[in-house]
Amino acid sequence: MSDLPANRTPEQIRSNIEATRKDLAFSVNDLRSKVTEITNWRKQLADNREAALATAAVAGFVIGGGVAATFSLLRKRRGR
Repeated sequence: MSDLPANRTPEQIRSNIEATRKDLAFSVNDLRSKVTEITNWRKQLADNREAALATAAVAGFVIGGGVAATFSLLRKRRGR
């Protein structure tokens, strides 16, 4: 804002404030649009379906292995 003269008229100041408000409104709407797009998990899932399926398969394998190992340890302890 150093390029603005120090002796602006009230009308120039009002005009500058109004222009800033318009810019801010545009920026807020743009940000809202981007946040909505980013947080749309259905679209993200559809766009990355293969990666999501691979991740789910690996997670299932790891969790299943952990559950199986836990039950195996519990059975061994009961058998003693």
